Amino acid sequence: MVRAAVLPAVGAPLEITGIDLPEPGPGQVRVRLAAAGVCHSDLSLSDGTMRVPVPAVLGHEGAGTVVSVGEGVTHVSPGAGVILNWAPSCGRCHACSLGEVWLCANALTGAGTVYARRADGTDLYPGLNVAAFAEETVVPAACALPVPDGVPLTDAALLGCAVLTGYGAVHHSAKVQPGETVAVFGVGGVGLATLQAARIAGASKIVAVDVSPEKESLARRAGATDYLVASENTAREIRGLTDKQGVDVAVECVGRAVTIRTAWDSTRRGGRTTVVGIGGKDQQVTFNALEIFHWGRTLSGCVYGNSDPAKDLPVLAEHVRAGRLDLGALVTERIALDGIPAAFDNMLAGKGGRALVVF
Repeated sequence: MVRAAVLPAVGAPLEITGIDLPEPGPGQVRVRLAAAGVCHSDLSLSDGTMRVPVPAVLGHEGAGTVVSVGEGVTHVSPGAGVILNWAPSCGRCHACSLGEVWLCANALTGAGTVYARRADGTDLYPGLNVAAFAEETVVPAACALPVPDGVPLTDAALLGCAVLTGYGAVHHSAKVQPGETVAVFGVGGVGLATLQAARIAGASKIVAVDVSPEKESLARRAGATDYLVASENTAREIRGLTDKQGVDVAVECVGRAVTIRTAWDSTRRGGRTTVVGIGGKDQQVTFNALEIFHWGRTLSGCVYGNSDPAKDLPVLAEHVRAGRLDLGALVTERIALDGIPAAFDNMLAGKGGRALVVF
């Protein structure tokens, strides 16, 4: 038995309880968690914005130590540090054949498979494949990637989602070039990673936008050169900071229609907007045909930073070792399992950056 945060039903409070976790079968790995980040996607799963079989153990941003491996697993061994990859690519579907592994059609197949049981025998599903809100978990081998040298195990958890997403949004989706100007909407965990990525990319001006004035120091530490508290004048203020042109690139990390529209309006003619935030079906964004033609802007969705974890983790690790990427700067609170509900409340209230569950 191990302790875990169980979502008993969509919209229900999390329950911290013991679960019966089996030993790994063929092609599986058992991991003792060192840390797990509390991501907005976990909140979206719990409230029904994103679908998940229930009851489930949520948590998809984690790192830990291999306890044991099943038959056929050779790339990791007991005692090794691993980062959990919640969206492993199958290598066979159409998207994978195009090299777009972040769009793999089979990436979340494991999320629909029973992986553990509650003490009363009720089946449990692993939220987003890896069920990181638990002391230990059992995952498919493809979900366990070796921690690169020089990255502390606890901090490595952040690489599994927030950093891969924020870095990828800048370097893979928006393809920010040295000297370009960037606006980042939303200064949570992913937003802070995006700000650092924009700085690493050599952006000349980095404008952070958030509803909370208290996040300015976090944003500037991450690389923001300017900070704006979100308002109906945000797009105008951004143009005022960029010689009335607008930024070259806007990255939206919130997932709200009004924020996406503002990000679009904040870019220059011919600018690029990348949407990272996950919004609900009720969030409708509208454009008229004339403005699409006139402004010549690009609006792009971005899944998991358009990243390939196997290729990108070594790159991120080099940035960490060189001091260019500060993983600790993303974390504003270190909590235990029973602190996750309060972390959800803080996200809803727009407070803080990343909350990190430390085991």
